[in-house]
Amino acid sequence: MNRDDRALPVTPAAAPVRGRAGGLWPFLSCAVIAGCVGGKAGILASNLTALPANSVQALLVEASASSSWRGTVTVLEREVGEWRVRCVLPAVLGRSGIVPAAQKREGDGGTPAGVHPIGPAFGYAPTATTGLAYRQATARDWWIDDPASPAYNTWQTNAGKPAVSAEAMRRDDGQYELGAVLGWNVDPVVPGRGSAIFLHVWNGPDEPTSGCVALAREHVAALLAWLDTASSPCMVVVACEPRR
Repeated sequence: MNRDDRALPVTPAAAPVRGRAGGLWPFLSCAVIAGCVGGKAGILASNLTALPANSVQALLVEASASSSWRGTVTVLEREVGEWRVRCVLPAVLGRSGIVPAAQKREGDGGTPAGVHPIGPAFGYAPTATTGLAYRQATARDWWIDDPASPAYNTWQTNAGKPAVSAEAMRRDDGQYELGAVLGWNVDPVVPGRGSAIFLHVWNGPDEPTSGCVALAREHVAALLAWLDTASSPCMVVVACEPRR
């Protein structure tokens, strides 16, 4: 799970404002999906064992079927050795649904299964309310998605658009207004295994992503306020049982 500076560069930023104060869960409770928590015991037991021993915060991502891009994010916190469900939030995934980690490829539209460390956070504003390291995304910031580039799957700052294929981190819409990098294909970086896998703001509940996990803006903001680097937060992406 270790990540080097090349794979996940983070520039010094203003100290993040801690926002884990009480009131977060009442705020999120309005979005809890009725009936989603009861049947999760088996899923939690089989997947959370893969988390690092020091991880206290986790986001469990599921799709309704392996080919579906609609899903949920279950927010979990470990207390006295036990994982507790805080809430369940609606989410959209990659247009190809959740794909096995070994099959993930650049441009396939899949959200890679597995355990992914969360952070740093990023956004358009100079600072954000979060316990994660934070990096502002400006018009000079790009994420390299060209597998042939030595800088593949890294955040780069350039005066203009890079000569290689790259995604703008300061978009014309609000999808990257708030988000966090997920530690996919970072240690080591393998060319062609996928890049720019983020948690970010969705473009609406009826539009899939290119492989990221996206939620409503208010839910992303609340999650960033709760997430804390000291808690070694991770996202656990699992494929659900196929529909019958």
